[in-house]
Amino acid sequence: MRARSKLKAARRLKAARLGFRDVLHVGSAGPRARPVRVVLSALGIAIGIATMVAVVGISSSSQAHLLRELDKLGTNLLVASPGEAMFAGEKVTLPRDAVGRVARVDGVEDVGATGDLDSTVRRSEKIPEDETGGISVKAATEGLLKVLRGRVAHGSWFNAANSRYPSVVLGHVAAQRLGITAPGQQVWLGDRYFTVIGVLGPLPLAPDVERSALTGWDASKKLLGFDGRPTSVYERSSDATVARVRGLLAPTIDPENPRNVQVTDPSSALQAKAATEGAFSTLLLGLGGIALLVGGVGVANTMIISVLERRHEIGLRRSLGATRGQIRVQFVTESLLLSGLGGAAGVALGAAATAAYAASGDLPWVVPPWSMAGGFAATLAIGTVAGLYPAVRAARLSPTLALQAG
Repeated sequence: MRARSKLKAARRLKAARLGFRDVLHVGSAGPRARPVRVVLSALGIAIGIATMVAVVGISSSSQAHLLRELDKLGTNLLVASPGEAMFAGEKVTLPRDAVGRVARVDGVEDVGATGDLDSTVRRSEKIPEDETGGISVKAATEGLLKVLRGRVAHGSWFNAANSRYPSVVLGHVAAQRLGITAPGQQVWLGDRYFTVIGVLGPLPLAPDVERSALTGWDASKKLLGFDGRPTSVYERSSDATVARVRGLLAPTIDPENPRNVQVTDPSSALQAKAATEGAFSTLLLGLGGIALLVGGVGVANTMIISVLERRHEIGLRRSLGATRGQIRVQFVTESLLLSGLGGAAGVALGAAATAAYAASGDLPWVVPPWSMAGGFAATLAIGTVAGLYPAVRAARLSPTLALQAG
């Protein structure tokens, strides 16, 4: 009876359960004993996650910058210009009073216009006429700068006085190509010298104006043979009426043939660019994913080597009562610690790289929380998968053979 009771008691014996602290203790034993190996194993994971977080962060920062520019410049600017001719050789033009007609449209707040001139601008008359440097010459109304929401970086804009005399305002790019950074200098325009009275700042919604030398509307008629027909009419209306105004511009400018008028939205290019900012990030994300997989293979390799090196430890634990499940938990935990350390370092490196890029380009620093959380979760998933086979292999080791091998 006594032997039978002892046998029943032995059958009731169960392996001790490992608490959370116990799991962390046994799981971190390997990494603590081999810190150099930990760093090298986690490096691949860190590079992959840093690449993925940086790609998403840089793309988001650029997109936020474009959206900020759109908010500042507005999406209520429309441009009316001559449409395509129906017959070859036919020239389509806008009427001379197109600016006045647009100004009378209900909802229009500001109007400005430019007119192309058959002239070139050079630093002096000694420079050949065909060397234009890609700079065009345009007549400009006084209201152009306001409707474009531009600013004068140096000097002044046209007014009722100086727009009648040989004065010129250079666009941002035109001034750079001419090597002029401040007003007061002269340029050769047409058949005489014009005095530079201003240099404009960047105009993202009007790149053609950026690359132009602008002369006053009246001076262009008197000195450069301008016929007074605008080439581009710019208008701004309220956000609530911009769609309605767009439908009225063509019939208002040319009631007889509205098809001769083309109406465009210059902000649509920026909107499309902001919407597709992350299109080229897919390739880089793929490269980051490959680096992450390579890091996972490195972790798996490290864990397999760890199992081979620690067979004596595994056999000793098994002989002292550790179950196969506890051995599996130990090595999966070790794998998770390795990949988790690499993931945390990668997220920090990716965020730092995004911050450096944003600071260098004067962009807002934006790293979506989902990219950091998703990247770290991916490292944990990789660590779990990488640690499963070594953990199962360690759990299957025979205690007797493992101790003999040790």
